[in-house]
Amino acid sequence: MISFDLLANTELAFERPAIDWHAAAPELVLLAWGALVTLVDLVWLEKARRFIPTLTGFGFLAALIPVVTLWADSDALPRQMFDGAYVTDELALVFKGLFLLSAYVVVLLGANYLNDGNYYDSEFYQLISASVLGMLIMASARDLVPIFIAIELVSIPAYLMAAWRKRDLKSNEAGLKYMLMGVFASAIMLYGMSLLYGMAGSTQISAIGEALTGLSDRPLVILGVLFTLIGFGFKVSAVPFHTWAPDTYEGAPTPLTAFLAVASKTAGFVALLTVILIGFESKSELVEPFMWVLAAATMTIGNLIALRQTNIVRMLAYSGVAQAGYMLAPLAVYSANPELSRSAVVNYLLIYAAMNLGAFAVVIIAARKTKSGEISSFGGMFQYAPGLTVAMTIFLFSLAGLPPVGGWLAKWRVFESLLFFGEGSTAPSLAGVLLAVLVALNSVVAAYYYLSVAKQMWFMPAVNDDNSTIKIPSALTIALAIAVVITVVSGVTNLMPELSTADFGLGQ
Repeated sequence: MISFDLLANTELAFERPAIDWHAAAPELVLLAWGALVTLVDLVWLEKARRFIPTLTGFGFLAALIPVVTLWADSDALPRQMFDGAYVTDELALVFKGLFLLSAYVVVLLGANYLNDGNYYDSEFYQLISASVLGMLIMASARDLVPIFIAIELVSIPAYLMAAWRKRDLKSNEAGLKYMLMGVFASAIMLYGMSLLYGMAGSTQISAIGEALTGLSDRPLVILGVLFTLIGFGFKVSAVPFHTWAPDTYEGAPTPLTAFLAVASKTAGFVALLTVILIGFESKSELVEPFMWVLAAATMTIGNLIALRQTNIVRMLAYSGVAQAGYMLAPLAVYSANPELSRSAVVNYLLIYAAMNLGAFAVVIIAARKTKSGEISSFGGMFQYAPGLTVAMTIFLFSLAGLPPVGGWLAKWRVFESLLFFGEGSTAPSLAGVLLAVLVALNSVVAAYYYLSVAKQMWFMPAVNDDNSTIKIPSALTIALAIAVVITVVSGVTNLMPELSTADFGLGQ
């Protein structure tokens, strides 16, 4: 018989975890706003359809408010919850701001696009909100369990949105390929995570890092590390795990393609940075060669295949694969200067978000007139849309890494990390020099197909006789303006704030 008096006087072995409501506010605001959007859709149905995009956009802006207030109270950072499994620091806030602003731009891109397709779009915005919630969780997760949950919360709504155009066979193919490859990659990653948990006895990333420090590179260690990295390789569309990207990008609604190319890829890199720089810090001799091969193959194959594309969306898809290779490059030499490698990747992600979203915005606007995604349909665009042509040229120059727009600074930071001429760096390694040469050569190859699109717009004749100006909806104008300003400003100033070495586990 259990004595209830004894239970009443016995101190429980566990305590209810304290929740820092301010630190969790971005996630809670977005969750509550998503519930509000769902309720509005359920109550007003078709009457609410035209208000849902605006309401969703305000939700992302509302979630930005606690991000700003947390940043203003930076002396109280980092804030930890659940015994360090969930951390809100300066870098997490940078990523949360990027996710929310990117999602807001995607909503602007989709406001008219989905209406033109005559599809129910309220659920589309609810799914985007759910996916962004997963990204916010990803930015603060320092434990394998919330990382995996966040990845699935990011991915599952994206599978559904990729197949949104139900009467389009390409859209159905996009959703099916994305889901099947995603489930396969998640299984591999989860198996790797289970091996890491078995060896460390904990799912917390810092504890795994401490456990791996004392373990030799035995087969289980190698499998656990590599399988986890392979799973993240799919999320960032690294070669050879990129095969889903071109068909998914082409078949999915173009606003979702922009979302996948920017926000979803960034979420994958956030998890990759967390695991490598905290959990696998002591296994650089195993991780760095793998990342070197991954980066070299991703940028080279992505660029070579992009050269042969005639469809602008598929070209941007393979371009995104190549760009992922550039972002992976600093992780091939991270042990020499972890902070420099982290800074290079984060800078690239911030600038890549603006220039890629801008490029997709122009594609959406141009397609409304030409009804085509072929690169040839951009012929003579300067004649009837000079402002749009200038904007697209800025984005193409930035993607190619040409100064003075933002892309050149992103690539410069990559070279800085590979050649170790940043502050506190040592002499460059042979691996870093060789990878820097590959980045340079691939940048030249990429410049060819980017500038070919610019040539088509500026110097080729128009594909039809209709030279009437393009009417750009106000939502797309705002999205385009945001992307242009950030892309131009980032070329002359550093978007990445100065962070302490203790941030993101680097000082542990």
